[in-house]
Amino acid sequence: MGLMWSRWCAATEVIVSCLVVAAAPAATRPHYGGTLRIEILPAAQAPAAVGVTEGFIITNWDPGLRAVFSADDNAPGGRPFLDTIDIEMARPLRDQSVDLELGRTDLVELGPNELRRQTAGRRVWSSSPVRLMALVFGPRIDDARVRQALALTLDRAALNVLLQRQGEISGALLPQWLSGYAFLFGATADIAKARSLAGELPAAARTLSLSADDPAMRSLADRIALNARDAGLTVNVVAPSGNPDVRLSEARITSSDPAHALAGVAATLGLGESPKADAPEALYAAERALLEGFRVIPLVHLPVVYGVGPRVKGGPGVTPLGEWRFGNLWVEDRP
Repeated sequence: MGLMWSRWCAATEVIVSCLVVAAAPAATRPHYGGTLRIEILPAAQAPAAVGVTEGFIITNWDPGLRAVFSADDNAPGGRPFLDTIDIEMARPLRDQSVDLELGRTDLVELGPNELRRQTAGRRVWSSSPVRLMALVFGPRIDDARVRQALALTLDRAALNVLLQRQGEISGALLPQWLSGYAFLFGATADIAKARSLAGELPAAARTLSLSADDPAMRSLADRIALNARDAGLTVNVVAPSGNPDVRLSEARITSSDPAHALAGVAATLGLGESPKADAPEALYAAERALLEGFRVIPLVHLPVVYGVGPRVKGGPGVTPLGEWRFGNLWVEDRP
């Protein structure tokens, strides 16, 4: 009797184990319903989301504050699993990170500091390097020697350390992955030459004002000012208002076509229309022409990075260009 009981128990354990294993995949199967909660920093990103959240239609729009998308039952690719996408805008990066940790939201932007603070095992979605950080000179600085001198003081490696080494150091407008020739543009500091150029300038020309369009990049502006002192330049970091001599600005790569991408970056940075370029040689020449005179100084290319909460299944929901693709995502409430 004891032997039979043991065999029955063993068989029962096998059956129960099989049932558990068979049931496990069901918990991760896509299912319809639920709301994906998103927090972002710049409200300017939300209009772009209208065109990239395929399968959804916008049902609520509070400019600069909130946007809600609902699943389109008649979407060409089929109805998305999610019922709605709720986007809260203008949320500081630190607040977003805290909300993600507390389960108040499902998807947030991660700046360099927030990326460093993420808990072990946290899922992260990242694009290719599509954010160009660059210095852009205003019209008052008409002496190219001033601009070149500042360019030669830049320690891009130190700037990338401040960015938690997320970026790719570059002296080009287009990233290497897109153009294939970014390495041809110099990105090395030369303090001796910078000091020589600064020495040719009148005292008034050696003092500049610098602002960062994004307050989160203030530490980069401070580092640029520190490097400039080594060449005898005085760079005062000011609030992002008024008309500073130099701006630390961002331009996004929005196309996988290099010519279109270059045109978009040039327009964003106020460089005018880029020359037509179909062949790689022509594209390289067009970019070199935009960089002549140091009116704009590329620094680093960064990815777009998002932190993802545990409720979100499927994905990644971000393309290499940083566009949202949420049609195959679903959410599960934790028990």
